[in-house]
Amino acid sequence: MNYRYLLDSYPILQRIRDVADQIDLETYVVGGFVRDLLLERPTKDLDIMCVGSGIGLAQAVAVALGQAGQVVVYKNFATAMIQWEGGAIEFVGARKESYRKDSRKPIVVAGNLRDDQGRRDFTINTLAICLNHNRWGDLVDPFQGVEDLKRRIIQTPLAPDKTFSDDPLRMLRAVRFAVQLGMTIAPDTYIAIQQHAKRIDIISQERIITELNQIIASPIPSRGFRLLHKLGLLSLIFPDLVTLQGTETIQGQSHKDNFYHTLQVLDNVAQTSSCLWLRWAALLHDIAKPRTKRFDPEVGFTFHGHEEQGARMVPGIFRKMKLPMQDNMAYVKKLVRLHLRPIALAQEEVTDAAVRRLIYEAGNDIEDLMLLCRADITSRNDAKVKRYLQNFDKVEEKIQLVEAKDALRNFQPVITGAIIMQTFGLSPSRLVGELKEAIKEAVLEGEIKNEYQEAYTYLLMLGKARNLRPVATTP
Repeated sequence: MNYRYLLDSYPILQRIRDVADQIDLETYVVGGFVRDLLLERPTKDLDIMCVGSGIGLAQAVAVALGQAGQVVVYKNFATAMIQWEGGAIEFVGARKESYRKDSRKPIVVAGNLRDDQGRRDFTINTLAICLNHNRWGDLVDPFQGVEDLKRRIIQTPLAPDKTFSDDPLRMLRAVRFAVQLGMTIAPDTYIAIQQHAKRIDIISQERIITELNQIIASPIPSRGFRLLHKLGLLSLIFPDLVTLQGTETIQGQSHKDNFYHTLQVLDNVAQTSSCLWLRWAALLHDIAKPRTKRFDPEVGFTFHGHEEQGARMVPGIFRKMKLPMQDNMAYVKKLVRLHLRPIALAQEEVTDAAVRRLIYEAGNDIEDLMLLCRADITSRNDAKVKRYLQNFDKVEEKIQLVEAKDALRNFQPVITGAIIMQTFGLSPSRLVGELKEAIKEAVLEGEIKNEYQEAYTYLLMLGKARNLRPVATTP
């Protein structure tokens, strides 16, 4: 089978072809690029494999592209990389690999094309298209990867037991490809993952979270989590999430399965936003429910305070899972802590003061918070869902009105601690903080506007009530 007509639209592949022919090197484009090319999926990165020195080919191509000296070389893996037009071109020599039982780092030796294809994870990633002039566009497919693409099947080129024992990360990649590409894991591959699930322990957390984030970013992320759970992987890589599973009945009163509820919320968010961290907030919004579950004979099961407890759990989960802490963690923590607030407003009369507090606390994340809260409505009672969503419309209208009138998003009181200390001749103390907090509360309650003269007059009134005398005129 020849795919010349597809390669002809990629000038960079033609440049690599010309260099490979000049140095007489058998060369192929392989792996994910070929897979996505046949699936008509966009892709930026190229994997180039040659029967010989991948580093040598990379250096020669870099010279031809005017990028001599800009090749990144990974000597331990005999690979090299060039950045090109917003993507990466990776070069590797054909090789074969063997593994020790306690490590996923392979022992690498030079090999031929078949060796290199056989070491890859799944048949759909073994595809190779020749780049040399005399075979330009020829497909080499010894493991029937094209057929598996058509059948939408994920399976390994070699025995799955060996594939997953050698590199357990491939178990997570199987799930990731299944959900990204809408494919099914072949039965023997599925069983082998179940049997080798515990081998995931030898994989670094950084590699695990990279795959997990790609599953979360997929079109229907719940499918990935259901697969991970059935395969026995989820309890090993994300045990806090698994503790949400299950229902309990006491005196005829039950609670819903919070694991499957969480997955539904995640899917609901995925329909409206591609933001990875908003999806993480959906995953973690009820994470503390197992810790806060109580049974009250009058009202049934309760989970009081799970939003606050969940927010306190977020930093630990981020550290344990090696997620980036800066900004992202604070964002997720905030949404978890506030996720019940708009729901409570939707159940009662919406006051300006309550909306002011919500805007102040959510700041620029108020729209994301409302998306999460809408996604959190997963009742099977359609009338109940419709009623809640209509109430949410009212809350959002009120937010827009109050925001336009008071400009409260991320506001800071105009009366600072420095002004308070200068006015009353105070040193830094709890009293200064109390006065500043009282002014903020007055603004949020609508008693005063966040304008200097009005707020300063209010400060003087607060000081008088505390027997404080101004020692300075208006600063």
